Amino acid sequence: MAPATAGGTDAHASGEGRTRRAVARLLMEQGPVTAAAVAAELELSAAAVRRHLDALIADGEAEVSPIAAPRRGKRGRGRPARAYVLTDAGRAQFGHGYDELAVAALRYLAEHGGDGAIRGFARDRVAGLLAGHAERIAAAATADERVDVLADALTASGYAAQARETGHGVQLCQHHCPVVHVAAEFPALCEAETQAFAEVLGTHVQRLATIARGDAACTTHVPLDDPEVLRHENATTTVPRGRQPE
Repeated sequence: MAPATAGGTDAHASGEGRTRRAVARLLMEQGPVTAAAVAAELELSAAAVRRHLDALIADGEAEVSPIAAPRRGKRGRGRPARAYVLTDAGRAQFGHGYDELAVAALRYLAEHGGDGAIRGFARDRVAGLLAGHAERIAAAATADERVDVLADALTASGYAAQARETGHGVQLCQHHCPVVHVAAEFPALCEAETQAFAEVLGTHVQRLATIARGDAACTTHVPLDDPEVLRHENATTTVPRGRQPE
């Protein structure tokens, strides 16, 4: 038998993906639903359906429903068959309108409250985002350590952030922005975020790039040799990362 080509393997994989999505869609539209009902609806074998259900459960996209599926046909004996539903993560794979709703809400707020209302909302949002981390950031001994703690706090909120050393300071890089589509229309969100970073770090910062403007990452420069930073550290003798004592 001739070996399978890469193209054949890809075709098989894409076919599996389409079938799995069809199973997931049926769970979304008819759940809670049994594996047997899914197999009948999609004209698949019971074994194939269970394989896809197991994969969806392993990925956190489906789960066994605590609510039994409605019985179809003649009632049988024995334990009721398990029924399956999508989880929130599974439903998210089919998209949502959260961005559109957020943009519509902010447009309404801007129309009825003006730019000041948008800026106030942006400040409150980022303040809430950092509220549980401000004390830990402030307690860090040095400026670069505060940036590290801030990066960890942002990563915990879905921003995939990290601190990178440069010749004159540290760059805070956020590789993901959960509100990028909203921020593209309302840059006040980015401006409030930058101001909040300056406040929690105790120094001025400079936003160099944003995903909302089409850049690869949101990048904020934090100077380590700024006089305000040095005063904030109370003349500590700790040498910041990437710098050598003179």
